[in-house]
Amino acid sequence: MRNGPVSVVIPVYNGERYLAEAISSALAQTAPPGEIMVVDDGSTDGSAEVARGFGAPVRSVTRPHAGLANTLNHGIELARGAFLAFLDADDLWVEDKLSRQLAALRANPEADLVFAHVGQFVSPELDPSIAPVIPAGVEVAPGYLSGALLIRAGAFHRVGLFDPRWQIGNFIDWYLRAQDAGLRALMLPEVLLRRRVHRNNLGSRERGSRGDYARILKRALDRRRGASGGQPAAGSTPGRSGP
Repeated sequence: MRNGPVSVVIPVYNGERYLAEAISSALAQTAPPGEIMVVDDGSTDGSAEVARGFGAPVRSVTRPHAGLANTLNHGIELARGAFLAFLDADDLWVEDKLSRQLAALRANPEADLVFAHVGQFVSPELDPSIAPVIPAGVEVAPGYLSGALLIRAGAFHRVGLFDPRWQIGNFIDWYLRAQDAGLRALMLPEVLLRRRVHRNNLGSRERGSRGDYARILKRALDRRRGASGGQPAAGSTPGRSGP
């Protein structure tokens, strides 16, 4: 396999059930990544063993449990590629995800990052009678998610690492900061990320942390008011060009 310019970071915490499928979808890319780093956040199941079973270009790193943002940041600090991509341990990439996004960035050298659409699916092992329901109208949507992103590594570091204070919403916080930093984004119309809906998604596990969203938005608004001398910055309404 010819190594490519992309470093892929896959954080995992007790995700052995789906991890092998996620890694396989990264390895199956028509534009193969140069490295895939599975960062195990102190799992107590067999996640680390699953990752180690793949061999190169998959690198398995185990660290004490520190939460999602710290786990992602550790992988980013180890990354050596010119581009960064992220994949949750329970999600899947379409096989031409990286090739389409690399082509988009090469065709648009002024752009810093590119997203794609996401298609949600209910994990097939679930009994239909108890499976979560995907609300109508969101089966396919613009993917302002880390798993739908490809970004130039230099552009990522201009914004900075993920903020570990947020249990959930750390990517929303990061992308709002990226907008404030002036990063330029593209959105591809194709579905390139398949997001698995199951009974243990992070958002379900961390329901008590959903107040993070309101605090993240408030911090972004305060930051933008400060940057504009007390008035909201033009075009800075959260959600206008992002989440």
